[in-house]
Amino acid sequence: MHSPMRNTIPVETLLLAYRSGIFPMADTREDQDVFWVEPRDRAIIPLNELRVSKSLRKVLRSDRFTVTIDNAFEYVIRACAAPRPGHPESWISDRIVRSYVDLHRAGHAHSIECWQQNDLGEPELVGGLYGVSFDTVFCGESMFSRADNASKVALCWLVALLRNAGFKLLDCQFMTDHLASMGAVEMPQKDYLKLVSHARGTTESSLADAFEDVALNAKASDYSPGQLIAQSLTQTS
Repeated sequence: MHSPMRNTIPVETLLLAYRSGIFPMADTREDQDVFWVEPRDRAIIPLNELRVSKSLRKVLRSDRFTVTIDNAFEYVIRACAAPRPGHPESWISDRIVRSYVDLHRAGHAHSIECWQQNDLGEPELVGGLYGVSFDTVFCGESMFSRADNASKVALCWLVALLRNAGFKLLDCQFMTDHLASMGAVEMPQKDYLKLVSHARGTTESSLADAFEDVALNAKASDYSPGQLIAQSLTQTS
């Protein structure tokens, strides 16, 4: 169903939609209308069943990327919306971008960023992801990568932080081969809604606090942040 409104989607409307198992998309990047999607089947990643390959664990431990949280939310969502090889069009319109920036400012949308130094020695954003949080649910929206494994590293950090903060459900919306390779499973929408209803309540801490805990634990130990993330994922995956 299309929405005729051309202003930003209110924060309350977005949160109600996510709690009801639906979310907005646009036909094209330039389209100012949105339509509301309720998938027949839903993909999730069980938080204790993320599959991390040996090569990806090595990348995590190497700290090839500097990882941050909520440092460049709008940049991440616009990078996800940008044309890429094989995907010239995007469902992330400017109206959706502006609406989710509002949601981010309200504390219900978050980004994980991966940075590398460029030839000038300056930090450059080379990958990341963003999504929506409510209760103990995180709905991953999109990710992008301009360096090998950057989006995978962002996903690993996200899962580790969600677990440490006490989240119960990571929604991936639609199944892809990439998500399946990392442990995503598919289920009917009605079963997904049951999981959402069981995930009501509050988390033990915020994602920002969980991120800060990683930094503090790294300073207090002989491990780097990436090594701690790899270690935490090894324990149950």
